[in-house]
Amino acid sequence: MTSTTTRSVRNRSASTGWAPVLAVVVAVALWWLCTTIAAGPDSLLRAFAPQRAVPAIVDLAASGVLLDDIATSLWRLLVGLLIAGVLGLGIGLAVGSRPVLDSATRPVFQFLRMVSPLSWAPVAIGLFGIGHRPVFFLVAAAAIWPVVLNTAAGVRSIDPGFLLAARSLGATPLESLTSVVLPAVRPHVLTGLRLALGIGWVVLVPAEMLGVTSGLGYEILNSRDQLAYDKVMAVILVIGLLGYLLDTAARWALERGTGGSTRSA
Repeated sequence: MTSTTTRSVRNRSASTGWAPVLAVVVAVALWWLCTTIAAGPDSLLRAFAPQRAVPAIVDLAASGVLLDDIATSLWRLLVGLLIAGVLGLGIGLAVGSRPVLDSATRPVFQFLRMVSPLSWAPVAIGLFGIGHRPVFFLVAAAAIWPVVLNTAAGVRSIDPGFLLAARSLGATPLESLTSVVLPAVRPHVLTGLRLALGIGWVVLVPAEMLGVTSGLGYEILNSRDQLAYDKVMAVILVIGLLGYLLDTAARWALERGTGGSTRSA
């Protein structure tokens, strides 16, 4: 009975492990069919075919442009997330621990959260000019809300008895924060940061199309202006692959940070 169950589990694990590979193969096959077989001889779709995009990635990497753009984009993402994380954690702790503050700020926060971050692009350029700083602003403006909302939800979920016990033992507000509140909200904060990472990465690329001369978003515009659509597709592939790797790393950090008890999609 045990050996049969073990064999069944192994077979199920093997089939599950092959499923992502099969899905990627099917996706690439459909991509090739749409851009090579279904597309007409003079169709622009042929420029986006995999047999043209993959060599374009190699050419961009060999020239050194791709690595520089990746490093620049990751730097902008990191700074934007750092700003969003620090501000979001502080605001979330304050809002979650004060019901009156939560009630007062909810309409404003919901309003701001529903405004597309890219709507702030003219404001960002007007305030900060061109360069890194408006990109930092737009990434932070997009990424801050998951951190705020998840942190506030984590604070509200803390059993009040834990805080009362800490106070009865003579803990100061700072000690209660560091010994009770922060450990309790850590899973919520990590979840918020993972969501913020995904949103920030999505916003980063169009933000880099606004007055900067480096980064993956800029490289898409530059390749388009040169009518090098194979390079456009190559950069799109790099953006998707990097986004997947970043989310995988964030999911691993989330599971480690929560002791493996949290399983995210």
